[in-house]
Amino acid sequence: MIRFFVIIFALSFTYCIAQKPAKKSALEKKADKIHNKILTLDSHTDTPLRFLDQEFNISKNNGKNGKIDFPRMKEGGLDAAFFAVFLSQKARTDEENKKAIEKAGTIFDAIYREIQKYPDMGEIAFTPRDAYRLKKEGKSAVYIGIENGYAIGHDTSLLKKYFDTGARYMTLCHSKNNDICDSANDTIEHGGLSKFGAVVVKEMNKLGMIIDISHASDSSFYDVIKLSTKPIIASHSCSRAICDNKRNMSDDMLIKLKENGGVIQMCILSDYVKAIPQDPARDSAEMALREKYKGFKNLSEEQYKQVIKEWYALDELYPQVLATVKDVVDHIDHIVKVAGIDHVGIGTDFDGGGGVEDCNDASMMKNITIELLRRGYSEKDIQKIWSGNFMRVFNEVLYGTGP
Repeated sequence: MIRFFVIIFALSFTYCIAQKPAKKSALEKKADKIHNKILTLDSHTDTPLRFLDQEFNISKNNGKNGKIDFPRMKEGGLDAAFFAVFLSQKARTDEENKKAIEKAGTIFDAIYREIQKYPDMGEIAFTPRDAYRLKKEGKSAVYIGIENGYAIGHDTSLLKKYFDTGARYMTLCHSKNNDICDSANDTIEHGGLSKFGAVVVKEMNKLGMIIDISHASDSSFYDVIKLSTKPIIASHSCSRAICDNKRNMSDDMLIKLKENGGVIQMCILSDYVKAIPQDPARDSAEMALREKYKGFKNLSEEQYKQVIKEWYALDELYPQVLATVKDVVDHIDHIVKVAGIDHVGIGTDFDGGGGVEDCNDASMMKNITIELLRRGYSEKDIQKIWSGNFMRVFNEVLYGTGP
């Protein structure tokens, strides 16, 4: 009997030890203090696509059904995020343009509807000051950006409508050319900005809406840099010198961005961060999925939701080898070397493909800060990377002034 109680005691003691939280390292404690003190902002997420799924609830941890929600923002020390009104590029006809504009309206409505359900947890933000106020109130700040100028069709008056509805930046194009400019992932059509695109750039400058050149071709970028009278951003891009991908920015582009006063927001979509060895079995499964849904073109809302579920199932069956936070900070190191500490930030692309091994949802954001500290970045540097640089651009574009 005594032996029985000794065993039970030993098991209980072991259980209690196992349940005790692991002691935080000095770097983890320092990262916690920094996140409590500074404002942290993610300039690009595609989370609104989840709002069209009735199973998603931003007030709860949604696990595999999304990478950002209010609980995980709190856990990861992320104060603010831009939610994208994303439109995939379809035919550039009057009929399809009309559908795109209608879909943009639907996504705007979905963002407002979802965020306004939980006023004690977060709010829609419109100005840089809103994020600082909401942090003091213990709430998350949700900004809105538009991903793909397809959302305006040929009607520049829609820019003001979207701005008045809360959009603070617009990504000029996505993975295909549109009527504004050439995409980095398509053939040459306009040779950069189109004549209509030049009008769009001027109107965005006039409104105080930030121009985002992520996804744009090199020629489009250079045309925008020449024309824009305000700083611009790349809301979710990486360094091409570190990972040779057309979606990333060359050193010359980084230098021109610095001269413009703009900022590149470091994307953590693994394929843009580091080239990973191919997995033939996964490649075959991806190809089969693409064929099943005809290259993912012209998907209905229901088909899109199903594709997301099947893609996650594919991830379970054939886990990807992902880049790491160390790889991400390798890019930041290079960008700082080329363009300086004042021209880099964070734009994860969560819920749009973004995520690396040790930062795969909003709860893991502090791992970036820990790695920055490990490499000797100061608190001032980290504040600039996490929000200061972006907010400088935001203020200058919106008000014509600095912070």
